[in-house]
Amino acid sequence: MLIGNPNTGKSTLFNALAGLRQRVGNFPGVTVEKKLGRMSHEGQTLSLVDLPGTYSLAPRSPDEMVAVDVLLGRRDDVPPPDVVVCIVDASNLERNLYLVSQVLELGLPTVIALNMVDVAGSHGVVVDVQRLSRQLGAPVVPLVASRRRGVAELKAAVAAAIDTRVAPPPSPFPVEFRREVDQLEAALAARRQNGGALPRYLVERLLLDTGGYLEDLVLANGAGDLSARLHDARGRLEQAGCAVPAVEAVSRYGWVSQVVDGTIRRTADRSATFSDRLDRVLTHWFSGTLAFAVMMLAVFSLIFWAADWPMTWIDEGVGALGGWVEGALPAGALRSLLVDGVIAGVGAVVIFLPQILILFCFIAILEDCGYMARAAFLMDRLMSRVGLSGKSFIPLLSSFACAVPGIMATRVIENRRDRLTTILVAPLMSCSARLPVYVILIAAFIPDRSYFFGLLGLRGLTMFAMYLLGVVTAVLVALVLKKTLLRGGTPPFVMELPGYKWPSIRMVLHRMLDRGWAFLRRAGTLIFAVSIVVWAAAYYPRNEAAVEAPFIAQRERLESRLDDSDVSPSQREAYEAELADVENRIASEYQKQSFLGRAGRSIEPAVRPLGWDWRIGCAAIASFPAREVVMSVLGVIYNLGEVDVGDEQGQGNLRERLKAATWDDTGRPVYNIPVALSIMVFFALCAQCAATLAVIKRETNSWAWPVFTFTYMTGLAYLGALVTYQVGMRLMG
Repeated sequence: MLIGNPNTGKSTLFNALAGLRQRVGNFPGVTVEKKLGRMSHEGQTLSLVDLPGTYSLAPRSPDEMVAVDVLLGRRDDVPPPDVVVCIVDASNLERNLYLVSQVLELGLPTVIALNMVDVAGSHGVVVDVQRLSRQLGAPVVPLVASRRRGVAELKAAVAAAIDTRVAPPPSPFPVEFRREVDQLEAALAARRQNGGALPRYLVERLLLDTGGYLEDLVLANGAGDLSARLHDARGRLEQAGCAVPAVEAVSRYGWVSQVVDGTIRRTADRSATFSDRLDRVLTHWFSGTLAFAVMMLAVFSLIFWAADWPMTWIDEGVGALGGWVEGALPAGALRSLLVDGVIAGVGAVVIFLPQILILFCFIAILEDCGYMARAAFLMDRLMSRVGLSGKSFIPLLSSFACAVPGIMATRVIENRRDRLTTILVAPLMSCSARLPVYVILIAAFIPDRSYFFGLLGLRGLTMFAMYLLGVVTAVLVALVLKKTLLRGGTPPFVMELPGYKWPSIRMVLHRMLDRGWAFLRRAGTLIFAVSIVVWAAAYYPRNEAAVEAPFIAQRERLESRLDDSDVSPSQREAYEAELADVENRIASEYQKQSFLGRAGRSIEPAVRPLGWDWRIGCAAIASFPAREVVMSVLGVIYNLGEVDVGDEQGQGNLRERLKAATWDDTGRPVYNIPVALSIMVFFALCAQCAATLAVIKRETNSWAWPVFTFTYMTGLAYLGALVTYQVGMRLMG
């Protein structure tokens, strides 16, 4: 089992140990995410569990309590660990050994992974590994996990530590504290005769936890006068000069000082490094914020430039596949299902895989090089103004990938009001499911203009604005919540900034491909299923006699003219265009008479003020279970009828279809810049994800909060889309 402080390279080490044999899951019955993997060493296969990063084993939040319970073997659904691998940063040894002291007290076989020895060396810090191992009473293995140096030695140390018996080190606490723990342990044992004795570590934590989180959890079934006993014990300790909870920090750091004595040698005086000078810029309130904004804008601009060719290849492949299937099958429901439902629907989403890979490649690079911790430090200034702290930044940042793990990451936030506020605004971050909506509408309707000598594109700026819209809205909503429903003070924020390092190519590729595969899984399951359902709703009922009767005479006349060999090329071209118009009108009538068309026309009065026709309304409704299906739905709707999806003129290209769409009553184009912006704003703010709402319910243990989230976000989305369209149309004159 792996445990360690954040930013110690724990994830990098886990991936180095497990390779590609890993997956992400949750502990049964809870929503704390863990990584699972397998490690092989000399024919022996070991299971790996990577716990969430934590600075201490002082349970003040659900995820920290789960980590403690797992290490103490208090969970029936998870076996106790055979070996604990505690990862520490060699360049910040004193701070990291605080957690090590708590782990060693549990009496489990422990191996210390001394990571980032190269970074420590660059800072003039040399650690005597052998002496440190003797002082700790546990094996210490020096590592550079990002370069896989020392990984083989760590595997051997872990295998050797299995089944070894370890005695906990002497308690670092003063005798007065140990005496109070003895008395409290005896009192608890007398009251828990049927429930089993409480581990001494948890008894210590009960005495140290002045916030009451652990007391409410452990003593929830009634403890008589134990609460009063805890209060009296703390009073006696304060009189003895061992005030709680400060006594723990004093005791443990005193132990740490003894351990590191003689183990750390500094080869030179600590002078300002390049990292220090860089931090002066990147953590400054003005230059740091400006650098963060420029960096994000550059990423979004690059998404369009770098993904253009692979998107074209995928588009051509989808078109060729659709054309081949269309030519191989006779006209009918099966051909329409495959071409207009499956290929057009799923293909309309898969085409955006390059953008998603590029986005997550940059996010992984920024995380692995140490910059994201600086971004959290910067954002703390903004968060504190709305009553939150930088601790909320990491869950919100995770929500740019997917709101589900972002919401689960809020379990590190101790304060319930702050955690709930972060949960309620996390879905406003533009997740990867929104990216296809942005990309296709921006590419189709936002002019391809460049500024500042071609360095800044209007399309990239629009993409950046959509992401910024979610962030700004989340800040405003959080401010309102903290002033009304979830009123409370601003919590303090303490964070350790990791050293800068070159990102691991292996790690970056792994994270990028992992997110891309997750996207494809959804395209192959949920989007595939929704595409078929939407196709069926748009295809049936199929009353050919009623729909095609008004057009039969005109169609036969045009077909006979085209069969006439005396027709000139110019006349033939005109007849073909007229026949294509007839076929499009027939397809439009089929759409109107379909179940989907009837539903869309019924809601058109509600969405028309947004600039939407019934087709866009249908797509919005169908995408409420999962917003990424909107492109699939539009692909199905706009590819109905006999259309050559492989036509080089772009008739099978969804962007061209959107440009060609017209209103049924006026014939004017449906889409323009205000309409495209209106749709993007709606999708940026709306709660179109059943999985997100489900995890909110699970995290809050109430349906009230997911209902509240869905209601307020849908209302904001409609209002934002309405204002965007109406103002945009007036600006256009």
